[in-house]
Amino acid sequence: MAPRRIPGPDRAGRIMRLVRHGQPGSERPGLIAPDGGVRDCSAQVADYDHAFFSGGGLERLRDLTADVERLPAVAPGTRLGAPVARPRNVLAIGLNYRDHARETGAEIPAEPVLFMKATGTVCGPNDPILIPRGGLKTDWEVELAVVIGRPARYLESPAAARGFVAGFCAANDVSERAFQRERGGQWSKGKSSDNFLPLGPWLATVDEVPDPQALALTLDVNGVRKQSGHTSEMIFDVWFLVHYLSQFLTLEAGDVLITGTPAGVGMGRTPAEYLRPGDVVELAIDSLGRQRCVCQQA
Repeated sequence: MAPRRIPGPDRAGRIMRLVRHGQPGSERPGLIAPDGGVRDCSAQVADYDHAFFSGGGLERLRDLTADVERLPAVAPGTRLGAPVARPRNVLAIGLNYRDHARETGAEIPAEPVLFMKATGTVCGPNDPILIPRGGLKTDWEVELAVVIGRPARYLESPAAARGFVAGFCAANDVSERAFQRERGGQWSKGKSSDNFLPLGPWLATVDEVPDPQALALTLDVNGVRKQSGHTSEMIFDVWFLVHYLSQFLTLEAGDVLITGTPAGVGMGRTPAEYLRPGDVVELAIDSLGRQRCVCQQA
């Protein structure tokens, strides 16, 4: 169940936070109004997807800013889906915080460690985390997610990357460590089960997050703080990562890039701790809202 109210923008009349509301598979695009309520804009926009971002959808949406409170109100408590419709690619960076690399026994990487998650991992910010069949070591990872705004290929510099990013979301890079580390050493295998990427609740546009390296991240399991970090502690910052990845592949409009997690994951604890059905995972990132997911057996 989504929160009944969502903190609204701090400057009335400016589009900054995009949401998708409704049941799974039937979500509609919406916006956060200045009063904190969700407003439906499906009459103006089909969805927040590849076509929307690649076709200049964000720029068109800004024309609705002055009239956002005239849009149809969405009933409080309506489920929120991921703020981006199923992306073409979900890219992920591993070991991007020194303290996390140390807790896993890994060396500090000289270059970003890239892996992929299946696009079916993407789910809403309050949807259940599904512990996969055969999974024994399902783990949590709070992360900053970057949403690509237009195709990026061979960017000239990290500074140029800002013009290719639509905005930012909170994310949980859920991981099944037994699949990842004990079934052939393939990261994507352990990262790609259904509902392994709760995303949202909203997409904050770039102008809402002027410095993505100035955000605190936290994650609790059953009310106990497990992770507390800050994006300033990243080894490779957001703009560098977008620039770097563009040298190897084309980043598509609407793609999601998750940027690594700070220390405090279950695998790194002594003794190790993993999720079980009924556990409640809550996370928050400055300016990007909160998630609350209950674990269920798949």
